[in-house]
Parts: sequence; C-alpha cells; structure tokens
Amino acid sequence: MTEASAQRPSGPFREGDRVQLTGPKGRLHTVTLKQDGELHTHHGVLRHRDLIGLPDGSVVANSSEHEYLALRPLLKDFAMSMPRGAAIVYPKDAAQIVMQADIFPGATVVEAGVGSGALSLTLLRAVGPAGKLVSFERREDFAEVAKGNVATFFGGTPDTWRVVVGDLTEALPVEQPPGSVDRVVLDMLAPWECMDAVADALTPGGVVLCYVATATQLSRVAEYIRGTGLFTDPDASETMVRGWHVEGLAVRPDHRMVAHTGFLLTARRLAPGAVAPSVKRRASKSSYGDVDVEQWTPGAVGDREITDKNLRKRAREAAKAADGARLATAARETEQATE
Repeated sequence: MTEASAQRPSGPFREGDRVQLTGPKGRLHTVTLKQDGELHTHHGVLRHRDLIGLPDGSVVANSSEHEYLALRPLLKDFAMSMPRGAAIVYPKDAAQIVMQADIFPGATVVEAGVGSGALSLTLLRAVGPAGKLVSFERREDFAEVAKGNVATFFGGTPDTWRVVVGDLTEALPVEQPPGSVDRVVLDMLAPWECMDAVADALTPGGVVLCYVATATQLSRVAEYIRGTGLFTDPDASETMVRGWHVEGLAVRPDHRMVAHTGFLLTARRLAPGAVAPSVKRRASKSSYGDVDVEQWTPGAVGDREITDKNLRKRAREAAKAADGARLATAARETEQATE
C-alpha cells in the first residue's frame, strides 16, 4: 500500500468506509457503509445510503426520526470496537508505550505478540512511512485477526508492516541482523524467555519495553533483565485514567475509571562490554532459581480464553471489514486519478 493510501480517509462518506454512529442516549454503533446496508435498532432503521455522500460529522435521522451523529472513528475508538482474538492493549497504555519506548518516525520496531492488532496500529502510526514494524505472533489465527483489523483501519496493509508467525526467540535472529532494531515491545506472558534474543537484536542504546499484567510477572522480568548485565536498571510504572463529569457547576470525578490494565517496564541496551554503574538497593531474599514458581499460562495470570468458534467468527468479521476498507480505498484512489 502506498504512503498516500495509508492516510486516514477524509471528505464525504463512501461505500466501504467505517463509520461510528452515536444514537439516542449516547449508544455507539460502528458500521461499514454499503449501498444496501441498514442499521436496525429498537429505535428504527437507518439506511446506509442516507449517509453516503455526506461530510464527516453529519447528523441523520432514521425511520423513526431518531437522530444519529456520524463520524469516522478515531484510532482509540476503532481499537475499542474492532473484532478481537486476544485482549487488546488499551489506548491509555498504547500512548504510554509510544512515549516510554520513544517510538520515533523512521524507527525499526519489533513487536511480540501481535494479539488483535491494537498496539500494531499505534506503532505503525508512530514509525511513519519511513519506519518499519515487524510483529511476531505464535498463533496464526490471532495474526489473521490482527491483519484484518490493520487493513480495515488503513484501507489496506501498510508496506511498513510485516507479520511473522512463530516464536520470537527462534524467528527474530532470522528476521533481523544483530544490532539492527531500535525498539522492542513485548506483550507476552513470559518476556524473560526471549530477552537474550532481544538483547542481540537491539542496537546499543535501544529500548526494550515489556507490557505485563501481574505483579509476579513484573518482578520476574525485572530481575531477569538485571541478571543479564546487558541493560540499564529497569524502570516500571502503570497508568490509570480517571474521567471527569463537567456540566455547568456540576464538576466532579466520574464514578468509574480505567484503573489497572497492565505494567510497563523499560530498559536500555548497553554497549557491548559495558558494565552499568551498580545501583545500591536492599538485599532481597526472593529468587526464582531454575524452577518456575508459577505455570505461565493465560489462565494462571487471569486472561480469558477465547473459544475456537468465537475466534473464527472474529477472524471473519475482521476480514469482511478489511474488504470493505479496501473497496473504499480503491474508490478514493480512482477519484484522485480522475481529478
């Protein structure tokens, strides 16, 4: 896909565009526009053709005269509503990952695993047309969902993205020469298992960022990174977002907030042979030794397993949405060619 076609669409709504509809009581519906498509709710029927040709931000009425605001979804909106195979990295964490890992335009970035593609979308935006993102995923079915979601959002698969199905420890040395990677982002159950391969791939001064769900995972990966002697002392954090209700003089925090979703841990690759100055800390009696104290499985850390039937359904939804996005992209490029 060319750089021009990778841009998010603008202008009037076209068939194949992804549109977010906000209806009565603020309920959201996300649809892919079709000439004969319809949105059916208990409030009535909204025909897609009533939207096609209107500018972004239009308001249309359905068969019962209920009004809907139509907008192309932002990246955060799309990530929260797209078909999921695996749990996604939430927008609040994706934004912190871009900053804490210092993902810059033109960077070569490695990501593992790809999950449903939410973080891949953010990283592709950050590296820009001159960068490169290589995403590793052990499960081919998850990779297919991610490919569909990315193609849906961008209107095609970006030239800057490559998905590799396989284990990072084995595949990374084949895909990337030593010292050729600027940033590595690990979203997996046991990131310490591939830290040696990551160290070889990273350029001196490069950043590794681990996204883990539990405190036990955080402790394990931090101690492993320290034990390698190949990185700076790791830095850990979590991000919580609290919304506010603002209406006239009624200004107060929302009753609900997005609290813990995961921990972020970052460290930087030292130059070959360099030894980081020692950091004074209290001695710890904790040691994992050679034996795992936990079974590092999705169930053990609280992740919900998705059934094969549901996963196949999500993959079909993602592929269908991607086809619609490609149709819209082709129409847009045809319009540009005839202007």
